[in-house]
Parts: sequence; C-alpha cells; structure tokens
Amino acid sequence: MNSISIAFIGGGNMARALIGGLCRGGHPPAAIHVAEPAAAARERLAADHGVQVTSNNSHAAAGAEVIVLAVKPQVMDGVLRELRSALQPGALVISVAAGVTLASLRRGLGDAARLVRAMPNTPALFGAGMTGLVAADGVEPDDRARADRVLESAGETVWLDDEALMDVVTAVSGSGPAYFFALAEQLALAGERAGLAPAVAAKLARQTAFGAGTMLSRAEQSAGQLREQVTSPGGTTEAALTALSAGGFEDLIEQAVSAAVRRGRELGED
Repeated sequence: MNSISIAFIGGGNMARALIGGLCRGGHPPAAIHVAEPAAAARERLAADHGVQVTSNNSHAAAGAEVIVLAVKPQVMDGVLRELRSALQPGALVISVAAGVTLASLRRGLGDAARLVRAMPNTPALFGAGMTGLVAADGVEPDDRARADRVLESAGETVWLDDEALMDVVTAVSGSGPAYFFALAEQLALAGERAGLAPAVAAKLARQTAFGAGTMLSRAEQSAGQLREQVTSPGGTTEAALTALSAGGFEDLIEQAVSAAVRRGRELGED
C-alpha cells in the first residue's frame, strides 16, 4: 500500500485529514498528488505534507492507482467528465461526496472504474473519524483493503452491503457529531442557569463529553450497559435520566435520525 500512487481531487478539510493520516502512517508524500483550484490551499498542502500539488484534475489522476473524490456534490458531474479519460485501467475511485450515488459515479466514469462510496465524518480531522463504505459490483478484496487503508488513516471504518443504508450512516455518524455538540452546548447552558460561571460550565461539559466518549470507545460494554453502570437507583443520574425520558428524549433522537435520513435521500435525488 505504501508504494501506490494516490490522487486527491479536492484539497479541502476532509482531504487534508486523510492526507495527514496517510503521511503520519508512512505513506510517501511523493506518491500523493492533490488537485486543488485554490493556490493558497495548494501551497499549504505542499508546505504541511510535502505532497505533489496541481490545479489540474486530470494531471493529478493520471497514473494514480487510487483516486479520492473530495469535491462538493454540486461540481461532481463536471469533475467526473474531466477524469473519465484520465483514469488508468483498474483504478480504484473512492468518493467522499455526500449524496453522490454509485450509479451517478458509474454514469460519469464509465464501466471500467472500480467504485467505492464513503461517508466519513468531521472527527476525521482529529484522527477520530467514523466512515461507512459501500462498494460497487466489480470491486475486489484488494480494492476494499486499499479503501480501508485510506479511510482508516483518519479513524474507523465499517462496510455496508446495501447502498440505501448510506443515508442511515449519514444520519447516525455523518451528522451525529452535531448532536453531541448540541447536547454539550445545552448541558453547559443549563449549568450556567444553575449558577456556574460560563467558563466553568463549558469546561465541565466539554471534558465530560470527552470522558464519556473515551469510556464508550474503550470499554467492552455497550452504551446501554455503561449507562446502567453509572446510574445508581434513587440517585441524581437516575433523576436526570427520568426527566429526559419524560420529555421524550428517546423519541426525539429517533425523529432526528429519521429527518436526516429523509433529507439525505432527497439530496440524492436532486
């Protein structure tokens, strides 16, 4: 894997997260090419990571064994038309563009390309991302291993068999960080209203979120089991959780995920 050529089409935050992870993992910067239209962003990528940069998508993709499409969905059609003749036979194309289906990628790139659709989330910027992936027909086990290597440079991965479930992945992990940010925000505000200084309330909420996430990621128990372990009968935590349940907490979470799934499907139809 460390010897293969990887091209990134687009050099935004997600591409930077993956490039940084690959370089930290030992991938030679000289084997990474990035096409980015903004000159300042190109200079920053070259200075920070030592990768090869260009403003030309076709030049970056030419000869690359793995191509990562990290552009906005609204410009994807034009990018695909530009890349179609530049792909070498058997190239693996990984799209991290939200809502862009495998069928759309196939129409743009033709039958020869090996296609993987990925949905990473923003914690990838800190090496703590979660990415759902789905492969088109014709993708080989070696291709999946390469896709894993690229996306695992910024966190964890999980493969799906049904592309329709990518909208659920988007709703749970893609949009999910915002749900946790909203909870931490409201927790801090509640602390303020109860008398804490704003800085103290914010620090308590932030570190509590970090600690709970760390426990959840490292413990063998499920989230439900951990919740039960920290909930003493008749204690303060039980009182708080009872209030959340009475306020419709469980239903609100389900409604939020359902709303995100619906919107994801609408975007995919645009």
